[in-house]
Amino acid sequence: MTAVTDEDQGNDSGTRKADGRWDDGLIARRAAAAATRGTAEPVPRAPADDEPDPQVEAYAPADGPLPTRLDVLRELVGLSRARLDRDTLAEAGRVLDEAAARQRLSSRHTVIAVAGATGSGKSTLFNALAGATISDTGLRRPTTSQPIACSWTDGAAGLLDRLAVPGRLRRRPHPGPAASDEALQGLVLVDLPDHDSAATEHRAQVDRVLALVDAVIWVVDPEKYADAALHERYLRPLAGHAEVTFVVLNQTDRLPGEAADLVLDDLRRLLDEDGIAVGEHGEPGATVMSLSALTGDGVPELRELLGRFVQDRTAATRRLSADVDAAAARLRPVYVAGGRAGLGERARDAFTDRLAEAVGAAAAGQAAEREWRRNASRACGTPWLRLWRWYENRGLPGSLDRMGQALTPPEEELTARQRVEQAVRTVADDAAEGLPGPWAQAVREAAFTGAEGLPEALDDLAVRAGAPGAGKRGGETDTETGRDTGAGAQPGGARPAKPPRPKWWPVAVLAQASMTLLQIFGGLWLVGQIVGVLEPGLVTPALIMLAGVVGGPLVEWACAAAIRGPARRYGQDAERRLREAAAGCGRARVLDPVAAELARYREVRERYVTVTKFSTTGR
Repeated sequence: MTAVTDEDQGNDSGTRKADGRWDDGLIARRAAAAATRGTAEPVPRAPADDEPDPQVEAYAPADGPLPTRLDVLRELVGLSRARLDRDTLAEAGRVLDEAAARQRLSSRHTVIAVAGATGSGKSTLFNALAGATISDTGLRRPTTSQPIACSWTDGAAGLLDRLAVPGRLRRRPHPGPAASDEALQGLVLVDLPDHDSAATEHRAQVDRVLALVDAVIWVVDPEKYADAALHERYLRPLAGHAEVTFVVLNQTDRLPGEAADLVLDDLRRLLDEDGIAVGEHGEPGATVMSLSALTGDGVPELRELLGRFVQDRTAATRRLSADVDAAAARLRPVYVAGGRAGLGERARDAFTDRLAEAVGAAAAGQAAEREWRRNASRACGTPWLRLWRWYENRGLPGSLDRMGQALTPPEEELTARQRVEQAVRTVADDAAEGLPGPWAQAVREAAFTGAEGLPEALDDLAVRAGAPGAGKRGGETDTETGRDTGAGAQPGGARPAKPPRPKWWPVAVLAQASMTLLQIFGGLWLVGQIVGVLEPGLVTPALIMLAGVVGGPLVEWACAAAIRGPARRYGQDAERRLREAAAGCGRARVLDPVAAELARYREVRERYVTVTKFSTTGR
């Protein structure tokens, strides 16, 4: 230890407890716990110099959730690449890469960085732990310009290569008690440049190395322990890494009386505000203690804590777990939203109703019902009424039958297209409700992409179903019926099938024919009497003729009453068929792609839950 320090410390000496130690409660409890264990825990033997170099020993945690979490996180990133931008997944990808790199290196070593601000005494503490002057100290700032490493055992070359520590800055502890401490075998201590250095390259090196080490010792002094740069840039963002964090209040020899305890309590308060859990009463969290690297007070306690920490050999696992937690916390907004994602039956039914309205399913059902009634009227009506209707259809181009076959107005076609677009937009919004932004956008894109060509497909359905006014393009006129052959025509020019005839129609036709024959027979009988061919007697032929005249309308009225129910059912069946066809078309083009996107989101959401299920930070 040199006489000139890098902290320009004062000459005031701190106040010690009666037993010569700084007893802040936390150290005393941990020291008592260590004394209780005594030698019950076997300490691994340091490898001899002639043993093989263990640096190729891979980090392989046998148990624990970390391997599963890393695998699931890798699957999560792979499934999300098509939906999330590169910047969103960058941190998760970095964590996966660094975890793979760390697991390929030695698991027998624990890499701990010593970080701090200018003048905090971190280099002095580094030298005190190593038992030799390895890192230069002095009044000139900054003193440490590059990371300096001290490894207690061989086999850490790969780890130091990963940290980009040059070979000329790799050291071994000075022969003595520090070097022979069995508990520190496997420790790799790295002294970092000042994190608040005026040289930007120094700060960049600190940030780079802090992202790679297994643990970190933050050295603060009584003057800068509340520095905003330290808390806002480092401690607060790394709050989830509390279990691999040591916060050391240095230079307590400069504090008189009970001032060290007061400063230490205030430091704990600041750490609590940063969200860093402090490990007390056996709970996991950051280790907070006070010491003086210049006088050596508290350094043995820190060395003992580091020894147990190193021999536990879980620092790398805990660091990687905390990195996974941090990456998952950053991804939370893109996987978790406030609402419940999904497309309910009500939204599906509403979408089907809008498509049915756009395709004219109700109008098609009403037209089918009218067609049924018209056919029944033609079959069961009186010959004289059928003759009049035939004459009306042939002689009057503006008759009702022909008006029903008029071309669809452009306004109606535009309205139908707008209804389809509105239906797609509404169902997309319903499906995207409650989803995070990127997945909501993906659902909307799937709906709008599938909806391309949907109005034309629905129009083809209406044409095949013979819906009135659907798909008419002003076809040729049938010379016998006077109707547009393009109206509701089937593909290839086929006419839509006529409504089926009930079995009782032949009976009604026979009854109507009988009434007609009675009229003709009675009329001829009267004419024969008038011209004198037959004997006079008007009552009988008149009654026969009257029976035919009255019976014909009665038969037609009875048939009209009988066809009311079947006609309504026929219309309802026609509406149902067209509605189901429109629903099937909408389901195949819109609902199924939307459901696929929702299923993809649920899949990645399940994987995200798996990643966060075993969180060690409660995030």
